[in-house]
Amino acid sequence: MQRLTAAGARAIVDMSYARHFLDFQGSAIPRTMQKLVVTRLSPNFREAVTLRRDCPVPLPGDGDLLVRNRFVGINASDINYSAGRYDPSVKPPFDIGFEGIGEVVALGLSASAKYTVGQAVAYVAPGSFAEYTVVPASIATPVPSVKPEYLTLLVSGTTAYISLKELGELSEGRKVLVTAAAGGTGQFAVQLSKIAKCHVIGTCSSDEKLAFLKSIGCDRPINYKAESVETVLKQEYPEGVDVVYESIGGAMFDLAVNALAIKGRLLVIGFLSGYQSPAGLSPVKAGALPAKLLKKSASLRGFFLNHYFSKYQAAMEHLLQLYSHGELICEVDLGHLSPQGRFIGLDSIFQAVDYMYSGKNTGKLVVELPHCVGSKL
Repeated sequence: MQRLTAAGARAIVDMSYARHFLDFQGSAIPRTMQKLVVTRLSPNFREAVTLRRDCPVPLPGDGDLLVRNRFVGINASDINYSAGRYDPSVKPPFDIGFEGIGEVVALGLSASAKYTVGQAVAYVAPGSFAEYTVVPASIATPVPSVKPEYLTLLVSGTTAYISLKELGELSEGRKVLVTAAAGGTGQFAVQLSKIAKCHVIGTCSSDEKLAFLKSIGCDRPINYKAESVETVLKQEYPEGVDVVYESIGGAMFDLAVNALAIKGRLLVIGFLSGYQSPAGLSPVKAGALPAKLLKKSASLRGFFLNHYFSKYQAAMEHLLQLYSHGELICEVDLGHLSPQGRFIGLDSIFQAVDYMYSGKNTGKLVVELPHCVGSKL
């Protein structure tokens, strides 16, 4: 039998017999919900993913939380997941979405030792593109409130922090180049490099993003649609850059390799320019790469967050502290400037993914999942 704590007197309800249980606001948690499901493998998100409206609300196990999602994060790699690139053994249908933030509406008995109904939590776990998600209590992160700013730290913030700390070897005076610097993870790479007292160059695609980069301390923002990144680097940084935080791939990767200084380090965080292609890659001029690295005693390092989860909790704690002290800006893009307006509801995730790949977002792209007290959603 599944045993859960509920609100009010925190009575334990046997779900085998109860038709429903109450959440902390007194409205019945429905038996069904909406969620996004990958129904065919494709890097085309609209072709791969289906919105299903009558899915059972999952039940938390003994050590789990049932979270009613209020905000979910959009990541460039969502289409890698829908294409089956991370785990080819997984076959459709499967749930999608990497991160969410919301309230605990029910929990298992063991989980109640550390969490309570109504508590705000953030998490990184598969299946966040849903109205409700079961999250193991062991991987949840308590947050002061359900603010989308906290969501920005879960994947984007920790990716920047851990990669730069473990692989970047930042120190005062180093020159750091951040590509896609005004994006969800780039904004943190810029700020964390500045906290380390580095000189930061950041690429972006509009004057609005250029202004944003200036506002977060970027020393030399470059709108690559208005001036040549290659020319700027050759003329203004003739000795090269010490660290590159690279997430675009293709021609930008080639440019970054050529821009490395002696003993420079290139960190590959992603290669989103190729994600929408069948192969998931944009061509690079890799033939001369060994010679280029050898000539400069330079290094090329890849970073995948899943391989660094032992560092995750400490990273989140540090980032939350920086944010609470006003030392870190967590820029959120809820789609206010999109043609459809603010991204609200699971069906708007399709528009949000398109918006991201059109290069329009500034900061972390987030979708709001509204909830009306007393409703069946």
